[in-house]
Amino acid sequence: MFTEEKKKNTNYGTMFVYCFFCLVFVVEVVRFAKPYYNFQNLVETEAAIEEGLLDVGILPCNIRSSVSIPARDHKKLSATIREETRTRPPVTYCVKFESFDTMSKLVKDNGDKYESHPFSAGGYNWTFLVYPNADKPVGSGGYVSLYVKIHNSSFIENQNEVYAWIRFLTYKSTTDTYHEFYVTDAQRFHLFKQEYGMLNFLEIGYYQTPVHGFIFNGGQSVFGVDIVVSNPPIWEDVSYEENIPGPVIGWRIDNFSSGEHDSYYTSNSFSSGGRNWVLKVYPNGVGTGKGNSLSIYLLSASNKKGYVKAKFRVIDQIRSNNVEKQVEGWPNAEQNGWGVDKLISFADVQDPSKGFLVNDTIKFEVEIMAFT
Repeated sequence: MFTEEKKKNTNYGTMFVYCFFCLVFVVEVVRFAKPYYNFQNLVETEAAIEEGLLDVGILPCNIRSSVSIPARDHKKLSATIREETRTRPPVTYCVKFESFDTMSKLVKDNGDKYESHPFSAGGYNWTFLVYPNADKPVGSGGYVSLYVKIHNSSFIENQNEVYAWIRFLTYKSTTDTYHEFYVTDAQRFHLFKQEYGMLNFLEIGYYQTPVHGFIFNGGQSVFGVDIVVSNPPIWEDVSYEENIPGPVIGWRIDNFSSGEHDSYYTSNSFSSGGRNWVLKVYPNGVGTGKGNSLSIYLLSASNKKGYVKAKFRVIDQIRSNNVEKQVEGWPNAEQNGWGVDKLISFADVQDPSKGFLVNDTIKFEVEIMAFT
């Protein structure tokens, strides 16, 4: 009994010693791992701070600013908004405040905004609005807001809506550049939407210390806007006109045999279907008809190049046994419009029994049946 009890006491002692050494080992591991953990945290913290400084511009080490400026959260920018810098000044309108601080106080009695003098851009009247104070307009938070407004008389005098590309800019003296924000799509203005702008243009803190370059020469600041107005589109209404009223037009050429057959005859302009046309005849032929046939073409007097369906006729002045050929399609000759190279052979024209040339006069008809 004594031996068995002694064995039990020995086992308990061994287990106690084993557990004690395990506890000491764990404590030592934690103690040595803690500096590494703190070092990792320090590295991550420094990286985050560096990223924030790079986003707003790193300040010189010997400068301390009393103004707190958060790094711009780029997630606030829409996928269509671009942020860039450039050396070229605003092309449409620019406003310089001799003192940003004074101006921000003065506008509190004017709805917390400065509205520029009217100016013209793209044939329309506009004004430029600057909101220099926090949360004005509501929702802007600690940002300067920039807007443009089109005058409602523009819609009365011109058209119902206007599309324009807008870029907002501010001058940065430390780099001698302009900081700009713009949306890639054109903005639509109409009688019920006369303003467009950026609620969160740039943090107000940038304009409260000259360190960042947006105020300079004792507090001056510059804002500007580019406005590029889209011209109204030129519309072309394409339809296929059929059942043309008064479609048949006659034309005669006298003294046909004495003419210059190496040249061509051109008719006077005539109207058919509300459009003006011209006929052109080549007595010696062109293309595949050159030297063997008379060629005829229909041209648009206004140089339109649509789809045409028409019939050409050489009139038999004896028996009305006319020669007729049809053309249908788009212009089939670069300069001659719509026509046929071989309307009638020389032999048939010169044969007196055919009746096409009587008293040295030849007669043509064109029937315009359809066109676009």
